[in-house]
Amino acid sequence: MVERVIATDAALALIALLQAQHGSVMFHQSGGCCDNSAANCYLPTDLTIGAGDVLLGHVGGAPFYIGKSQYEYWKHTQLILDVIDGHGGTFSLEGSTGKAFHTRSRLFTDPEWAEIAPQVIRDLGADA
Repeated sequence: MVERVIATDAALALIALLQAQHGSVMFHQSGGCCDNSAANCYLPTDLTIGAGDVLLGHVGGAPFYIGKSQYEYWKHTQLILDVIDGHGGTFSLEGSTGKAFHTRSRLFTDPEWAEIAPQVIRDLGADA
């Protein structure tokens, strides 16, 4: 199965650092409010995941969620979690590291889309 979210080596290293410091972590792709479109890293107890969220996959062993309404726009893309120098979102665990998670994306190829389309339809509960 084509992965809907992946992480660069730099992101995996930062995830491992945060897991060593905090234990389990999770991600939620921000919809734009306070932290633009950043992927925010949280402790699992810091954010409630609900019916309006989609589990895209796991990066570095951490679950990665996105809101359904935002996923509707991004469903044709593979999200790529990366790291840049700077300060991340105010709510994200990496804020004190001098690094920030950054989401990049690429369009799925036609064969990849054909493979994941049934899962997208299930996740969104409608025609994708």
